[in-house]
Amino acid sequence: MSTLLTVIRHDMKLAFRRPADFVNALAFFVIALTLFPLGVSPEDSFLVPAAAGLIWVAALLATLLSLNQLFESDAQDGTLEQLLVSGQPLFAIALCKVAVHWVVTGLPVILMTPLLAVMLQLPADLLPVLLVSMLLGTPVLSLIGGIGSALTLGLRGAHIITSLIVLPMYVPVLLFATGAVLSAQAGAEFDGQLAVLGALLALALALAPFAIAAALRISVSQN
Repeated sequence: MSTLLTVIRHDMKLAFRRPADFVNALAFFVIALTLFPLGVSPEDSFLVPAAAGLIWVAALLATLLSLNQLFESDAQDGTLEQLLVSGQPLFAIALCKVAVHWVVTGLPVILMTPLLAVMLQLPADLLPVLLVSMLLGTPVLSLIGGIGSALTLGLRGAHIITSLIVLPMYVPVLLFATGAVLSAQAGAEFDGQLAVLGALLALALALAPFAIAAALRISVSQN
């Protein structure tokens, strides 16, 4: 437990010493959503039905933008090799690192969402559904992204390869999250979509840390 707490403290300190790593993702999220009404249409007839989808697409791309920072610095300074030989459970260390990634990228995105939702004319009664979908869905994005980041660690063009790996796995999260908001907007039941998001989160929490640990071992051994 002390090792895991050390990993969390180390990653949090590293994130706040290099704020650009997570500020860039948040800035992208804000700027992208600000440009949509200017570049497409500021009319309510477009923004109201499209707001949830726009927010989720921007959140997905913002998460993708920051994925390669997950293990890159540890691989460069030798910390990752030390963790591999420390005898500590690598899956637990991977889960801690993904948790920190979500705290510094996913959580700020969620906190900014109400303000941007107002700008995009999202009805106030749909905001709780959107926020719950983001609370369930954004950790899944970080967990799946951790697998892609670990698999491409040290490769040339890792950002592009990571995107190709994780984007298809992001599609179910995007579909069910936006589907929940659209169902609520239509006055239909949306509990099923949120339940599926919860199931995806449980599945990702159970499997992704082990997949990340295996991918890190493969990447370190090849490099």
